[in-house]
Formats: sequence, structure tokens, C-alpha cells
Amino acid sequence: MADFNVATRGLGGVKIIDLKGYLDAHTAPDLEKTFNSLIDEKNFKVVVNFDELKYISSAGLGVFMAYVETMRENSGDIKFAKMKDDIYNIFDLLGFPVLYEFFKEEKDAIDKFNSKI
Repeated sequence: MADFNVATRGLGGVKIIDLKGYLDAHTAPDLEKTFNSLIDEKNFKVVVNFDELKYISSAGLGVFMAYVETMRENSGDIKFAKMKDDIYNIFDLLGFPVLYEFFKEEKDAIDKFNSKI
């Protein structure tokens, strides 16, 4: 089984998802459970911290596509932070920068949510 960990924490009205390890078809359900819990708790403003993510597959990418519409329909969004260049290149190749906002620092993504209040 691939090494993967997903954790959430809150900062004001924003929830942060910390990803660690390898996000692939075997571990994507763990991330889906996290998103489902956030939605159940009415948390729609999400920053995903990629600082410790080593690998992402198409299944992992699909999780974000599956949930972004729900977040946006509820006045929220999914923003990405602290992504390493090799992971960003995968997102960029698939056109994600047109659909999502990417930030070098987690604080900048959080501030972007708070500036809309």
C-alpha cells in the first residue's frame, strides 16, 4: 500500500487539507472521505497544502475535479498551496491553472478567501 496521509485543520473559516506521500488510485478514497466530511460539516472554503506530497496520479487529480463544483456552489472554493514544481507541472499540463488558483504560500491562499469577506 502506498504511503499516504491526509489531515485537516482549521484556520478561521478556512479548512486546510495537508497531503503527504503518494496520492493515487489506492489512496484517493482517503481524500474523497476528507472532502465528504468537510461538505457534511458545511466547510466549503478549502486550501490544499501540497508541501509533503511526493506523487499524484490521474485518480488523485480527479478528486479535485469531483468536488470543486460543490464548493463553488456553496460560496467556497478549493485553492492549492505549497506545490512543488514537479507536481505543479502535472496540474499545468492538464490545464488546472485555468480552473484553480495556485499559491506559493498557504497564508496567501487563506488571505485570498478572507479578502472576499
